[in-house]
Amino acid sequence: MSDEAATAEAADQPETGPGTVPHGLGTSLPPADVRAKTEGTFPYAADLWAEGLLWAAVLRSPHPHARIVSIDTRHAREMPGVRAVITHEDVPGSPVHGRGRADRPVFASEVVRHHGEPIAAVAADHPDTARMAAAAVIVEYEVLDPVTDPELAFEAEPLHPDGNLIRHIPLRHGDPEAAGDLVVEGLYRIGRQDPAPIGAEAGLAVPRPDGGVELYLASTDPHADRDTAAACYGLAPERVKIVVTGVPGATADREDQGFQLPLGLLALRTGCPVKLTATREESFLGHAHRHPTLLRYRHHADAEGRVVKVEAQILLDAGAYADTSSEALAAAVSFACGPYAVPNAFIEGWAVRTNNPPSGHVRGEGAMQVCAAYEAQMDKIAKKLGLDPAEVRMRNVMATGDVLPTGQAVTCPAPVAELLTSVREFPLPALPKDTPEDEWLLPGGPEGAGEPGAVRRGVGYGIGMVHMLGAEGADEVSTATVKVHDGVATVLCAAVETGQGFTTLARQIVQETLGIEEVRVAPVDTDQPPAGAGCRSRHTWVSGGAVERAAKMVRTQLLQPLAHKFGMSTELLQITDGRITSYDGVLSTTVAEALDGKELWATAQCRPHPTEPLDASGQGDAFVGMAFCAVRAVVDVDIEIGSVRVVELAVAQDVGRVLNPAQLAARIEAGVTQGVGIALTENLRAPRGLVRHPDLTGYALPTALDAPDIRIVRLVEERDVVAPFGAKAVSAAPVVASPAAVASAVRAATGRSVNRLPIRPQAAVVTA
Repeated sequence: MSDEAATAEAADQPETGPGTVPHGLGTSLPPADVRAKTEGTFPYAADLWAEGLLWAAVLRSPHPHARIVSIDTRHAREMPGVRAVITHEDVPGSPVHGRGRADRPVFASEVVRHHGEPIAAVAADHPDTARMAAAAVIVEYEVLDPVTDPELAFEAEPLHPDGNLIRHIPLRHGDPEAAGDLVVEGLYRIGRQDPAPIGAEAGLAVPRPDGGVELYLASTDPHADRDTAAACYGLAPERVKIVVTGVPGATADREDQGFQLPLGLLALRTGCPVKLTATREESFLGHAHRHPTLLRYRHHADAEGRVVKVEAQILLDAGAYADTSSEALAAAVSFACGPYAVPNAFIEGWAVRTNNPPSGHVRGEGAMQVCAAYEAQMDKIAKKLGLDPAEVRMRNVMATGDVLPTGQAVTCPAPVAELLTSVREFPLPALPKDTPEDEWLLPGGPEGAGEPGAVRRGVGYGIGMVHMLGAEGADEVSTATVKVHDGVATVLCAAVETGQGFTTLARQIVQETLGIEEVRVAPVDTDQPPAGAGCRSRHTWVSGGAVERAAKMVRTQLLQPLAHKFGMSTELLQITDGRITSYDGVLSTTVAEALDGKELWATAQCRPHPTEPLDASGQGDAFVGMAFCAVRAVVDVDIEIGSVRVVELAVAQDVGRVLNPAQLAARIEAGVTQGVGIALTENLRAPRGLVRHPDLTGYALPTALDAPDIRIVRLVEERDVVAPFGAKAVSAAPVVASPAAVASAVRAATGRSVNRLPIRPQAAVVTA
């Protein structure tokens, strides 16, 4: 597809007859739960109820750094209606937890290390009582000076027993003496983006007769959360069960484990079901954010604009605890040069602890921050040489077979030049008319303060890359079971539907493989085998691959009796539109007739090829696969007041294979819109470690009115042979590329350097 056919195909699927629904891979099968969600009957955790329910509340630290002198719970315990008050003294198992590294206390005991850290939790018979009891817990603090500048963390007193340095990666690739005809340098800062899920965290804990507990949560990694909870509760994992409820939006690890753990502790203490629904403020304070990042870059290039060497320093602010900062740093260092062929690279990367809010996995972590920096450097090279910015990029793009600075060969399809060409050649949008009727097109919106004569249009580019699945030796595996009974297929897989469309994909895979139209996907809980976390598009690969393998095993069971009867192999039989036919036309029957009331089932696993950790010089085959995206941004900037309007974003993406056109288009558009938020508005401010305005009024998310025209101009379907179905990650790549493209366009419009995201109005003002 070389134009807007991708979007058209997503919207206009061929009709299959009156009353029929498209099915199988390559069609826009609608989600099974779409009606329940639109009607408001879908079961989210915040809607759950149980007999004898108690309500929970958590007391959180008002300070980013303080020593706890004493905790007095007496007044809270004596309040009518209060059933339990717990602190660090009431944790029977492991007192610490963490996704990447267990270094985060369930409840702070001696020191608080960030604003909002949990101190105590309360269970009461009414939510207001629980909140008042939590406020009645008296904590005496000795307030300490917070360390909030990550550059000062290296010399500061240790904030944690493990020290302030979480990880250092010194990447060395090529000749350190290499030099170019010109050198460009830059210092860049990326702000703190919050995932800002549609629904704040909520959960229900129900004690079990065997002394265990069941947790009903919007978990995106239920088995890992179960194991963490079991360790905290001092229970065997089989005595803790997590049932996944509806996930109200997820662009990262959905649940704050520090939110989950008190729930089960209170249920075990009281013997009653306990429910906790976080306020939006608690949600902002508790869960992980995108790493604020400081980046220093020096690019050496020859007289033609080809990059000779990249030198960079990358500093990630992890906040108080390690979480997944090590993985984010590995991605940032590995992709520090971007999707460009760079023969020499010397990158220093650090992740450090501070007393700032916690950082962790957010879509495109690490890769997004460096993309903003290396694309700014490409603009600087173009400006210095007087070349078109797109042309400079074209002279440097990588291709399949090139080598990353980590020494890993890019063996997957890497059609970067094709992507850039597609967005570069796509027609530009028309200029707005200078009439009162069209003033709403100006930056600032209707009744905006800007004047048409102050508006400048800019065009910029961003090319991003992301890795798929985990990295550095992570064991990526998923298990799925497919059952067929009474003409209905059921999929059992612990892959959580977070909005990425896995349940729809699982139905399509089974429909395609078995010819059975009615396919159900069972609810997820930890009684099923693990499938891993719902991030980095891993469920499309490993969980979709497991479903496909299980469905093919069932297909063999279905076809073997027929093949034996007619003296042929199962490979000579095919299933199409619910009918089984042989290559020669001798056999033709329906799937329902072949089943004849039989119950068939199979269980299978999918595990991609292994990877390895980066070594002491940042070298190693650390990634299973990569995906690429090119974005061209067109912006209008009022150079007098610094307001920016994103007019259009043209997107070309390397998708491997389109499995569901409508779903794919929606994921790209959502990723691009999230990128616009990173570029222009989203920044969770925390001066001296104190989160300011932790709500959706103070934190400026882009709305539907802020979303630009998004043109999906090209979807390159060059299948990755090692991936099931050949498909690649979809949603993260546009998040990575679009902020860089918007910043590039603002540079083009203003001539300013634009070295910070989100872009502040003063950075877009041009003075005479």
